Amino acid sequence: MAAEIQPEHESLTLRIDGRHPLSPEVVAAVGAVCDSAEDRAGRTSVVVRVSGVPHASWSSDLTVSLVNKWERALRRLEGLPALTIAVADGACGGTALDALLATDYRIATESVRLVVPVESGATWPGMALYRLAGRAANATAVRRAVLYGTPVEAADALALHLVDELTDDVPGALARAVERTGAVSGTELAIRRQLMFDASVTSFEDALGVHLAACDRALRRSIAEVDA
Repeated sequence: MAAEIQPEHESLTLRIDGRHPLSPEVVAAVGAVCDSAEDRAGRTSVVVRVSGVPHASWSSDLTVSLVNKWERALRRLEGLPALTIAVADGACGGTALDALLATDYRIATESVRLVVPVESGATWPGMALYRLAGRAANATAVRRAVLYGTPVEAADALALHLVDELTDDVPGALARAVERTGAVSGTELAIRRQLMFDASVTSFEDALGVHLAACDRALRRSIAEVDA
């Protein structure tokens, strides 16, 4: 579990190994990457490399307080003023699945399997369930994963948009993703991401004012660029 802080012109890298139980060190690694991304004001991207599923009795030392800190760290990652790209390989569960689902663009190898961990005869009820259901609540593969812990295989993950791309050329896919999505960054990226998140739970009337405010900021920025 590590946060790698590269020079400013390069991406930041966060590695999450789902084999290891949640710990304060994992929370701190996510926080360190978020700190660096925010310091760069969006002039970077964050690559989150995930793999691994928890071992038996992985939750034996967990506390609700630690889980709360982890979920808040993921929410911060999810709202960064920077593009976040996940690279998933093999079976991904626990912290690896959590981090994967909190990113903007998700690249996976053909071997990927999304696994909701089972503890004491039931699936873990963390926010991964919330994110899975938010994307594909009615899909059979997601219902089986949430209720029974049945892994979501690569083809289903792609079809349900739980991952965006399956590839055997991860470096090439990563480079293309950074190039393709690099036009918008910083606060404006975070605003548009939040507008998208809110769309499914906000009425048109309530959303209109927020979207108009965003349009006004965009127009003011355009005028400022012309005058510069």
